Amino acid sequence: MSPTPEHTRARLILYEDRHWRSLRPLTDLLPVPALVFGVSDLARRWLAAARMPLFGIEARSGVLANWLDAPVPDTAAICASDDAVVVNSAALPGAWFTEVSASRTPALWLGEGRIVGARLPLSMLRGAIGRGEDFEMVLLGLGLPAFPVDAEFITWPWDLMARNADAIRGDLAAVPPAVRGRLHRLACIEQPEHVIIEDGAVIGPFAVLDASDGPILVGRGARIEAHTHVRGPCVIGAGTQLLGGSVSGSTFGPQCRIAGEVEASVWQGHANKRHHGFLGHSLVGEWVNLGALTTTSDLKNNYGEVKVWIDGQLVATGSNKVGALIGAHAKTGIGTLLPTGATVGTAANLFGGGVFAPKHVPAFGWWDGVTIAEHELERCLATARVATGRRQRTLTPAAEASLRELHASTAGERRGPPVPAARA
Repeated sequence: MSPTPEHTRARLILYEDRHWRSLRPLTDLLPVPALVFGVSDLARRWLAAARMPLFGIEARSGVLANWLDAPVPDTAAICASDDAVVVNSAALPGAWFTEVSASRTPALWLGEGRIVGARLPLSMLRGAIGRGEDFEMVLLGLGLPAFPVDAEFITWPWDLMARNADAIRGDLAAVPPAVRGRLHRLACIEQPEHVIIEDGAVIGPFAVLDASDGPILVGRGARIEAHTHVRGPCVIGAGTQLLGGSVSGSTFGPQCRIAGEVEASVWQGHANKRHHGFLGHSLVGEWVNLGALTTTSDLKNNYGEVKVWIDGQLVATGSNKVGALIGAHAKTGIGTLLPTGATVGTAANLFGGGVFAPKHVPAFGWWDGVTIAEHELERCLATARVATGRRQRTLTPAAEASLRELHASTAGERRGPPVPAARA
């Protein structure tokens, strides 16, 4: 007897589609669902929105192995009564998801020419589980009826940046205020009804947390030193330290060290900016170190639209406010100046301070202020081992393998013609 809808269990599957390349360099070493956004990341946002158990995540196997939170699907546990609700991890939750999750007829839903989601018996996907980057093609090959919906995607890196403040507001809208950490008597909180300070967090004297424009979350074990100004909406990740300066409209993932001025930016985590300098409307990958006085430009002198190099093409952002996109393990020396709409590839090393860096430095690029050479792989890996060790982590075999694979796959980018420092 076929199961009735009352006995059907819905299990969530998140997947990464072929458009992950448009989110480089952030996705060089991480799958799309791992990208930090709002209070957490794209995967956790979907878990909160879907309110159903996660069966698995389908993405490129190499980068998925780098993400410690990725579950391993148990195909042996599939029951005949289980349904799969499949969601493109780059899609944002919306009204369309109600239609998908309520459907009892196997189907696909499409938006902006991409699969947004699907509902079907989980047993139909037995051969697709674990296919990673081929998962999307398997879905398309099932011959399911397709229906259009209005959906929005995180398509380009600047979409994360532009939508992040509203995402923080939405994520924290229903979270009650709390001060469970240690708040110095000389610290100032403006609109404490919109501030959450988690266990083990420490707020120093004369620090200001101003939630007038949006909520603030200070994560477990975070530390905000004296004379730091935090203006919401803002998320300070677990173990992150703010060491003086002013931050606003930003999300900092776990274990960052931040000083100076940061505005409207997203930090994946485990990154350093311990000294003064401005970083605005920018995205920063894991294990990045920004030297003293590293500064971004996020606005052109003519206030025009910013264009950014993404995966070998110059893309118009539709915005006049875009700073830098900085890939994981990138390093900048003191006084580095990043032009408007700069892209700094994964594991790039920039140490030519005092003059504007090129608009694009490829993955494993080595810029000395005049020319771009190649950052030698073994030296890069040695530095990565030191950097991860400073946060009591290790460069795992999976992470090392991903860096080696990326180095090989991006060799052509480093041999290609240099990108002009252009006025684009």
